[in-house]
Amino acid sequence: MFYESEIILREKLKYPPFSDIILFNITSSDEQNIKKSALKIYNILLKNSNNNIQIFKPMPCPISKIKNKYRWRIIAKCRFNNSIINMINKSLEEYYKNKNLKASVIVDINPTSMV
Repeated sequence: MFYESEIILREKLKYPPFSDIILFNITSSDEQNIKKSALKIYNILLKNSNNNIQIFKPMPCPISKIKNKYRWRIIAKCRFNNSIINMINKSLEEYYKNKNLKASVIVDINPTSMV
């Protein structure tokens, strides 16, 4: 009973196994910089993406600060494949070209936790 209802819900929400979730974790010790950096990587992802990926706006993580590091995230849904890998790599390269940004980005595919 649980499986049947869960699999229907996952299909409607485009959750795994019907789609993949990509979590972009952005962290910075600079509170003023974290939102700017999250918006920067979001805009780069949008510019480099195609219709095969759904990218949600950046937002603070549920636990927005850990060990003096501010945390934001961007969630994307798609079917993970080589073109998505290339788009992510291209976006991260473009983001890291700007040496003034004080935030790091970690990409997690189908994360086990979204905290």
